[in-house]
Amino acid sequence: MDDVTSAARIEICGVVQGVGFRPFVYQLAKRYGFNGEVLNTPQGVTLIIEGDPGKIDPCCREIRENCPPLASVTSLNAQKIGVTGYDSFRIVTSSSVDASRSALIPPDVCVCQDCLDEMNDPGDRRFGYPFINCTNCGPRYTIIQDVPYDRAKTSMSVFPMCPECQKEYDDPEDRRFHAQPNACERCGPGVVLVDNQGVPLDAGDPIQAAGRLLEQGAIVGVKGLGGFHLAANAFDPAAVELLRTRKNRPHKPFALMARDLEAIKPHVKIAGPEQELLTSLHRPIVLLEKHEETDPDCVPLPRAISFNNQRLGVMLPYTPLHHLLLDSGPGILVMTSGNRSGEPLSIDNDDALDAFANIADYFILHNRDIYFRADDSIVQYQEGTRFLRRSRGYAPLPVMLKKKFPPMLACGGGLKSTVCLVKEDRAFLSQHIGDLDNQKTFGFYKKSVDHLQTILDIAPGIVAHDLHPGYMSTSFAGEQKGVETVGVQHHHAHAVSCMAENGLGEEVIAITLDGTGLGTDGTIWGGEILTCTEDRFERQAHLVQVPMPGADFAVTEPWRMGISWLYHAMGAGVVDLDIPFIRGIDPSKLQFLIQMMDKGINSPMTSSCGRLFDAMAAIAGIRNRVSYEGQAAMELEAVSGTLPEKGYGVELSTNESGMLTIDFSPCLHRVVADLMYGEPISTIGGRFHRAVVQSFVEAATRVMERTRISKAVLSGGVFNNRTILSGISLGLEQRGFTVYTHTQVPCGDGGISLGQAVIAGAMKLQER
Repeated sequence: MDDVTSAARIEICGVVQGVGFRPFVYQLAKRYGFNGEVLNTPQGVTLIIEGDPGKIDPCCREIRENCPPLASVTSLNAQKIGVTGYDSFRIVTSSSVDASRSALIPPDVCVCQDCLDEMNDPGDRRFGYPFINCTNCGPRYTIIQDVPYDRAKTSMSVFPMCPECQKEYDDPEDRRFHAQPNACERCGPGVVLVDNQGVPLDAGDPIQAAGRLLEQGAIVGVKGLGGFHLAANAFDPAAVELLRTRKNRPHKPFALMARDLEAIKPHVKIAGPEQELLTSLHRPIVLLEKHEETDPDCVPLPRAISFNNQRLGVMLPYTPLHHLLLDSGPGILVMTSGNRSGEPLSIDNDDALDAFANIADYFILHNRDIYFRADDSIVQYQEGTRFLRRSRGYAPLPVMLKKKFPPMLACGGGLKSTVCLVKEDRAFLSQHIGDLDNQKTFGFYKKSVDHLQTILDIAPGIVAHDLHPGYMSTSFAGEQKGVETVGVQHHHAHAVSCMAENGLGEEVIAITLDGTGLGTDGTIWGGEILTCTEDRFERQAHLVQVPMPGADFAVTEPWRMGISWLYHAMGAGVVDLDIPFIRGIDPSKLQFLIQMMDKGINSPMTSSCGRLFDAMAAIAGIRNRVSYEGQAAMELEAVSGTLPEKGYGVELSTNESGMLTIDFSPCLHRVVADLMYGEPISTIGGRFHRAVVQSFVEAATRVMERTRISKAVLSGGVFNNRTILSGISLGLEQRGFTVYTHTQVPCGDGGISLGQAVIAGAMKLQER
């Protein structure tokens, strides 16, 4: 051995498995003239190199800075060791010792251009193969059973590679070197087209046949990467209406999948950042503004795709199968989740046939098992990426925290549920699970917890949960044995989720606006201004509380909140108001509702901003009943004009204890007057939005003057409203605030598990 040879052991953590990292290191070591070995371990990747000592630091720097596109290095620790005398560099079998596991699981990513070029090349052996992949693309999280990430621990274990695929897999110079899902038509998964009874159709190429059926107006169930979609021709109004009828989905917008950017550009406006999101490796659904119908570039799609909404949810194909299907049929497809209403996404062939054979006419099935379902992520761009749903393509990548916490599980809430597991300074949010209102979704919820605990090797000793005793997630927390449970107030969790992703530890003012969250006083909060740190909070201001007549019925029937707010503002005179909203309500129902509120019968008090938006939508004549959560507020936003300089007035008052309340009674008096004068709904809606912005900016400013806190965080589902987010952000900045918002997790309930975890961890650290 040469005297100038040195050796180093390098431990690398991050997203370094299943992303071509070992082949990258192999080729790098050869270029630097190193001998040694590299292997996957439960913690990440271990690299041992022997060679010129002057090249070790440059090699480490290149590992950090030039790693493969899907990889991410969070830590790299190099230690000098004794020289063993390796005679070459090799990739060795992964370590499976029983050690603490901390390797980051990569998310699923879209098929890469190299694979698409091969798939479309008639001379390539994978021509037309719908499962083509390499180390730079393809399935990851949804096919992984356990780590280290090797083929034997994925759903590809049942597909032994043919000699040609094995040769690629074993060749360090090949793009498919150690690509765990590597396969071809000879040895890998296959596709079949069946009718809705599961009977295979003899139709030649099954994907081309499915494309023709979609052109003819059929509805096709498509097994994808993280579950099933229901597909229909987006240019066929009858097919779209039929899908709505069969799925019993009367209003909620459908997502679209377009063949490419050129296919969707005639229908929506695409700015540069939105194009980057559409074409990113994650391939989320991106909310894009429709062209105005007067725009000469506009080519309208059927109205039934997205009712009363200025935006369309669009994604580009992310699997080879999607590309082949869109090349064989319509260039734009409706692609909505394949499931029974309210249940999780179907991932199993038999379950899909059982769940929605009454919806789909045909099914494209395949025999590569999906171990873990993942819905499509939904984002919009507004001075940053804003998640409405964080799932496929992003989960389970962690949010990095500024301090280390003990192992914890946070159980989330009741709607748009996610769970969060914390290991030291990493917070792992699950993919979107959904609303916990039935046993099947709850079963998926529990399976998500078990799966993440297994692959992340986290045994939580602390379990955080919402204060609401009726949530299934709260019940789940109480059933855990041998752990300490911590109840966390809903809006404190919202605030701290925003603090955590922005790395804030100091006290902040938090504006948290949403639909429902149990307060510490037993009422329903949702229009709150708090001062808070990670481990404590104080309520400083809130919307005035009004009754929710009918309790949960007031959520699905916004007219009830319309009556409640008008009764609060005008008293018994509400019954004589000469506006269409009041004239359209049966007088006996109106009197009954007033009696309920007067007597406090099934009428819990709420300060919810979401319910205020519902009330306004009903009063304005937009929506009296909803078929999906947030519908009334979304439609109100859609019809409202641009934010005017001045809005309706509100009343801010401080009680004897110093609590500031925000009363929209003056606003509602002006709304009623404008309705009677025949003002356009767009004008009324714009003035109302400005009133919401002005009232919370002014209230937060008064809190800042009293507390001298000038950092503000904005959280809660109301901030999915683009007008409210931009209006309050700008207004606060003009008052001297530094404003922090969500760009890594949803501002709605899909992000509260992160806040719950950090709060519980901070409380435990404070105790210690």
